[in-house]
Amino acid sequence: MKKHNLLAFILLASLFIACEDKEKDKSGWFVLSTTDNKAQFTSDETATLSITNTKNKTVDSIVFFSNDQRIGAVKGTSPFQYRLAEEKLGYLNLKATIYFEKETAESTHRIELISNIEPKLLKYTLVNTYPHDIKAYTQGLEFHRDTLYEGTGNGAGNTTGIKGVSSLRKTNYKTGEVYKIVSYPDAIFGEGITILNNKVYQLSWQNLVGFIYDADTFKEIKRFDYAKRIDGWGLCNDGQKLYQSDGTEKIYTLNAETQQIEGHINVYSGTNKIKAVNELEWIDGKIYGNIYQKDAIAIINPKNGAVESVIYLGDLKKLVTQHPDIDVLNGIAYNPKTKTLFVTGKNWDKMFEIRVEE
Repeated sequence: MKKHNLLAFILLASLFIACEDKEKDKSGWFVLSTTDNKAQFTSDETATLSITNTKNKTVDSIVFFSNDQRIGAVKGTSPFQYRLAEEKLGYLNLKATIYFEKETAESTHRIELISNIEPKLLKYTLVNTYPHDIKAYTQGLEFHRDTLYEGTGNGAGNTTGIKGVSSLRKTNYKTGEVYKIVSYPDAIFGEGITILNNKVYQLSWQNLVGFIYDADTFKEIKRFDYAKRIDGWGLCNDGQKLYQSDGTEKIYTLNAETQQIEGHINVYSGTNKIKAVNELEWIDGKIYGNIYQKDAIAIINPKNGAVESVIYLGDLKKLVTQHPDIDVLNGIAYNPKTKTLFVTGKNWDKMFEIRVEE
C-alpha cells in the first residue's frame, strides 16, 4: 500500500514538472512590445501593441489586458491600438494571452503613462488675515455650514520638542475661538478631516484607524480600520466618495459607507511623480493638495492624477510670527459662499483668506 502511494506521488510530481517545463518552453515563443519599444506615453497618444511570433506558430487570436482589465482582442497577430486617453497615470502592466494551435501562452510588458500637461502657476490675492491657534499642528481644514472645522496632530515641535494635542475642532475662523473640541490621547496622531452627510471623518497618521463623528454634536459614531497598511495624511470628498492621501504620490478612493478602498490615482507633473501629497480639499471637480514641505498647493485632476495648476504660497509663511516650532504650510478650506480659500500651517498664528486668480 505504501509503495503504491509512493509511486502515485512520484507520477503526479513528474506530471507537474513536465507541465511546468512545457509552460517554460513557451516563454520566449511570443514577445509583447509597444510602439518603437517606448517606455513612456502620454494620455493623448495611442500605444500600438504587437506580438513577435518567434516560432512562427499559427495564431488564432490574441486578447490584451492592462492592469488585469481586458482592453481588446485581435485575430491572428494583427497589432492592437491601445488608446490611452481614459487611463490613469502611472505604470500600466500589459499582458497578451495568445491562442494558437489549441494551446495558449502569455507575454507581459510594462509602460508608464505620464502627464502631457504643463502646470500653470496661478496667482492669488490676499483678502483677509485671521488669528489661528499657534499650538494647532494643522492636518485638516474644511468649512461646513459656515463653520470651520480643523483636525490637528500632536507634532513634537521642530526645536522645543513640546508636543501639540491631536484633536478635532469647530472654530470661529474670524476670532480663532474654539467652539467644540475632541482631544485624543498621545498614542493617536490626528490627521486629515472631511465632512460628508453631516459626518466628520478623521484619519490618524500611523495608527491604521479612522474616526467618524456627528458634525453637530461631535458624538463618535464609528471607528474604522484602514483597508491597507498605509499612513493617513489628507482627506476630502466629492459629495459621494472619500479621497485619502498617504504621503506618497497616491490618492486613494474610498467608499464613504464602508471605508473600503475602491481605486487610486498617481499624482504626476509631467514625467515626475509628485510624492508627499498631504492635506486635501475638493473644489469644483478638482483635488487641491498641499505638497509637504513645498509651501505649495497642487491642483489635481481626480480622473487621471495630472497636476494642472500650482499655487505657490511661500510668501505667506513670512507673514506668520516666527518661533522655534513653526512648521510647514498645511490646511486648505474652501468657502463656497465667498469663493475664497482659507489656508494656514502647522503652528502658525495666522490664517489667510485668499482669492485665486485663474
